[in-house]
Amino acid sequence: MSSQIPELTADNIVEFLASIFERRGSEEYLGEPVTMGEHMLQGATIAEQNGQPDEIIVGALLHDIGHFTSEFGTFTMDDTEDRHHEDAGAEVLERFFPSVVTDCCRYHVAAKRYLCATKPSYFERLSEASVHSLNLQGGPMNAQEVAEFEKNPNLKEIIAVRYLDEAGKIAGMKTPDFNHFAPRVQRLVDAQSSKC
Repeated sequence: MSSQIPELTADNIVEFLASIFERRGSEEYLGEPVTMGEHMLQGATIAEQNGQPDEIIVGALLHDIGHFTSEFGTFTMDDTEDRHHEDAGAEVLERFFPSVVTDCCRYHVAAKRYLCATKPSYFERLSEASVHSLNLQGGPMNAQEVAEFEKNPNLKEIIAVRYLDEAGKIAGMKTPDFNHFAPRVQRLVDAQSSKC
């Protein structure tokens, strides 16, 4: 981890995540018509409006947190291929969140590959930037990968967050800020820490 990162604990992880949204949320989101922060807040807002449980709302809110890999000391300007942001984000989240939230982050890229393999119409939902990243990420899954992916006990939630990922790309959509969702985030952290 980078030396500027505080020692992360269950007491400060939500504040740390909030600070990332505040400091980095206005960054470009890979050619999409929204910023990184807008993208994640839109997914969480749509999930909340549809009455989804905290795990889906928070999974959507944090699924792309690993795009800020420089926060975690792993980004270099020499990167020319997929940076595996899903793994970078999951490594941070897994210490503080239930496995379903971590899996929504860790496997949202795999979920895109899965849906492109199992629902051909899903490909039509993808933006140009998402198609480009799909090619970097290995393209649609093969039959063996599909069978393996379907064994994940959190498959339904991962797929739900993937659909929210595609939905959260609406230019000009109004959303609450991170602080609106912070109590939900903290509840999941508290629930997880009470199990440890």
